Amino acid sequence: MELRKINDLALKVLTGLLLALALVLTFTVSDYYIFNKFTQYNPAFILSQWAKKVGLLILPLAVYLKKRSCADIAKYFLPVFVIISMCTYGNFFDITKLTADASPADKVYASINEFIPKSANMTMFFISSALYLIICGLIFVRDGFKASGRSFVYLPFAVVAAMPLNIFENFYDTSLFDKYSPNFAGDSFWLFKSFSVWHLLVVMILIAATIGCYYFLKNKSRERQNEYLVAMAIVLLIHYHSKDSVIMGDGYNVYKTVFACVPLFICNIGVYVACLSVMLKKRVLYSIAFFVHAAGALSVFFYFGRDNISNYGIFIGYSIVFFCVEHCLLFILSIMPTALGHYKFTPKDAIIPLIYYCIVIIIAAIASGLVTSASMTFSYDGYTLREHVEGLFPNETEWLFPNYAFTQINPTPVPEPFAPLVIWRYTMNWAYLIILYLVYVGLFYIFNAAYYIFLEARKAYFAGRVEKRAAGETAAADETQNGPKDDKK
Repeated sequence: MELRKINDLALKVLTGLLLALALVLTFTVSDYYIFNKFTQYNPAFILSQWAKKVGLLILPLAVYLKKRSCADIAKYFLPVFVIISMCTYGNFFDITKLTADASPADKVYASINEFIPKSANMTMFFISSALYLIICGLIFVRDGFKASGRSFVYLPFAVVAAMPLNIFENFYDTSLFDKYSPNFAGDSFWLFKSFSVWHLLVVMILIAATIGCYYFLKNKSRERQNEYLVAMAIVLLIHYHSKDSVIMGDGYNVYKTVFACVPLFICNIGVYVACLSVMLKKRVLYSIAFFVHAAGALSVFFYFGRDNISNYGIFIGYSIVFFCVEHCLLFILSIMPTALGHYKFTPKDAIIPLIYYCIVIIIAAIASGLVTSASMTFSYDGYTLREHVEGLFPNETEWLFPNYAFTQINPTPVPEPFAPLVIWRYTMNWAYLIILYLVYVGLFYIFNAAYYIFLEARKAYFAGRVEKRAAGETAAADETQNGPKDDKK
């Protein structure tokens, strides 16, 4: 018994260490840079790295939730690919954006992003690979060699769930859909733009995914519902942190530096809140996720931002695919505990979320002001980032405005009253911050009101069906007892 406890403890500790190393490795350019470059790197290595991402999903479920199906997959699927990855890495660790043909600004960005040296990257890579093998070995010790064939039914779903979202970029010329490229085809039908056919498509996908998830889970036991919600949370975290590497490699939307990885944008911090809510089952987290982040995630599907401040590219490009997957999963995780009856939101539950969002706005404003101010002096090889850039897009700046700079940038065409708020070298507008907060609070309450209207409408609908069914049963009983009524006079 003691040996079993030691084995279980070792599994939990080593799996936690593996997840921590996997998180750090996402802050290397190389981690996700290879997945949209199948012709440039060893396909066997690319597939093995994909398999290791699958491991980040199934190992926590096998170890912490003790899912036998995930344990069976882990011990017979992962070791082969881990060994292949250690034998076929090639020039994986030499990937850099500090190339001779990079622009001066891109070299500055690369010098910031590549803060993890090659030696540390290699060390963490091989330590994490060893951890994969050790954890799989300990699962063998815990569960034995026997495995159920039914367990592997879940493997294709796990592979798809952990799929690198930039993989579709192998099938088209990305330069045609990158507005920073001279080859940019700005009038292409395939470009994603607000209020286009692709915009309508992602809204329909959101609706279908939410309804489908609800009906898939509603008749399952509470325990099974929780397991699926935790699995969805892990998938969301895997994809959310893949963005770190993509930002530093090819760029995500208009962001190119590690400073954009700080989770201070409302939906970015919402990823952690929603995921923790289903893992820890805490009422305060449920209330914040439902009141704040469900409305925040839903709002972006109606307004993706002005096209001239976004660079979503083609509708199957990484920027739009990641954006939609992240916000779709965030919305589902934020509302599903309430929809399934795990938690019931009440008006008084809005107090803490309102305070929480006010604090987030303030911290995001300060952080974005500091980052923009600091970027005014960022330099590399004698070149310092400039405010105004001549060329293809002369109105754009090389200074850094991370994604939580929504506190700085007014996306609407309506100017707001100007009230200076100086943070280091950057002047912000505190009146806009107040307006921004009030607008979002209004959205939160509108979403909450829509939720209650939906509940009342559903209650009335089902009450009508029950009443109609009861009336039908009464009429049938009367007919059985007294015979059919003769309406003839």
